[in-house]
Amino acid sequence: MNRTHNNGELRISDVNKIVELKGWVAKKRNLGSLVFIDLRDRYGITQIVLNEEMEALAKDIKNEYVIHVVGKVIERSSKNPNMPTGDIEIEASQIDIINTAKVTPIYTSDDTDASEDARMQYRYLDLRRPVMQNKIITRHKITRSIRDFLDNHDFIDIETPYLNRSTPEGARDFLVPSRVHNGSFYALPQSPQLFKQLLMVSGFERYYQIARCFRDEDLRLDRQPEFTQVDVEMSFMNTDEIITLGEQLIAKVMKDVKGIDLQLPLLRMTWHEAMEKYGIDKPDIRFGLELVNLNEVVKDVDFMVFKSALEANGHVKGINVKGEANNFSRKAIDKLTDIVKTYKAKGLAWLKVKDGKAEGPIAKFFSDEQMTRLLTAMDASDDDLLLFVSDAKYNVVCDALAALRNHLGKELKLYRQDEYAFLWVVDFPMFEYDEETKRYYAVHHPFTRPKDSDLDKIENDPANCLADAYDIVLNGFELGGGSQRIYEQELQERAFRALGFTQERIDSQFGWFVEAFQYGTPPHGGFALGLDRLAMILTNSENIREVIAFPKNASAVCPMSKAPGKVDKEQLDELKIAVIEDE
Repeated sequence: MNRTHNNGELRISDVNKIVELKGWVAKKRNLGSLVFIDLRDRYGITQIVLNEEMEALAKDIKNEYVIHVVGKVIERSSKNPNMPTGDIEIEASQIDIINTAKVTPIYTSDDTDASEDARMQYRYLDLRRPVMQNKIITRHKITRSIRDFLDNHDFIDIETPYLNRSTPEGARDFLVPSRVHNGSFYALPQSPQLFKQLLMVSGFERYYQIARCFRDEDLRLDRQPEFTQVDVEMSFMNTDEIITLGEQLIAKVMKDVKGIDLQLPLLRMTWHEAMEKYGIDKPDIRFGLELVNLNEVVKDVDFMVFKSALEANGHVKGINVKGEANNFSRKAIDKLTDIVKTYKAKGLAWLKVKDGKAEGPIAKFFSDEQMTRLLTAMDASDDDLLLFVSDAKYNVVCDALAALRNHLGKELKLYRQDEYAFLWVVDFPMFEYDEETKRYYAVHHPFTRPKDSDLDKIENDPANCLADAYDIVLNGFELGGGSQRIYEQELQERAFRALGFTQERIDSQFGWFVEAFQYGTPPHGGFALGLDRLAMILTNSENIREVIAFPKNASAVCPMSKAPGKVDKEQLDELKIAVIEDE
């Protein structure tokens, strides 16, 4: 019962061969004196035909049965150009049922109408669908391409620990109680950051790992509690060299997986430029709709919404939606207003340009000269829709207009789904200040090195201290990021203190790490790429759950295994853990 071919393999050149095939019954059709079976495996589908003499054998066969077929390859009288095997079929002489199947709770064809919850509950059936198998196989191709590139560039694949101590800075840790050490906990890694830096201290110079990472955070379309990142670190390489290697890696993946030749070098844009033009540090540059800074243009306009924002040292920015004025009714604009309000903007001002003049609720606040200046600054012409957001806070204006811009880009179909626009965003702020806690936080992580020109700003001007950091962005998603790392003990402790760490906390949480810097640490840097996000984008999937074999849902639950679940009291007693039930 050994199969001679898979179900995507046979062609017209194989006519008259006797073959053995195995697989799942995708479909069975009775057409008078003939029975047709579509036999499926991961490679494709082959049509099996049974004549009147064989028809009785097919009587008990149902969809999703696993069967073994022996027969002769013949030319199909009615060919199917949409199937690789569409020129042939198998005239069966023997059929054996290997295993039966109940009626499946979801369809295993690509056109299934099952809900995502049902698909995740019966994930093993959902993964039989060719579209899902292709996504998982594409993910494998991405991983293989990455490994090939890094192996050929002398990187060493080294595993780092899953169980380490908690360092509560950033996302919440997943904690693992220690049975042996009462009251002590391990934390699952949010990234291999500290260990990969220690591998540079160890002298390996070039390290990589396809690393599993864990973050106990609220989920989004492109996030999971457990995820996979391509982790890369190297010694004695400056930022330009690391970025060049990173984009060469990306170019190889795009060529191997999509057959696309990327034009290198990739575009680079400073963080400040990205925020000014797009309102976000991960811009989708497949389309325009760039933000326009209007502070100087409208500073004398007697419109209180703009005026109050500017008097509070705030900002006014606008977007020109070219040629769309007639396509947006007042009701449609109200929907756009709802979008910006989600991001704490107080409202959305607007104008429509018709016959060389601007019309709209705010037009009356502009003199002719002021309106001319505005239309010139906005590069406005007839039938343009001009949208404005103002606020005392820069991030509110940016967040609101960035979300609006992305919505309009999708709604107006301003880009192709098969278009891939990469760029590097560089020169990030080292720190960001949180008004609630009244302290600074690291924009990337506490081990990021400041730019050499900004070393003195760590204490003297942290708000304007730039990091030697870089993110790789694809189609509006942060695909990954990296930086040069701090490699001197004194500088690392200065960075910790800028984040409000006491010396006691530094010694307690990171003393074991910083100590290594006393023993000849080389300059080093690296980056990490989100494998799940990359696979999601390259397979044109709606979310990363589509490219993970067994993902969690938006509540961090596995509908199939029902994880997380309760454990026996004996297990808890052994760990000396008591559960406080919700009231």
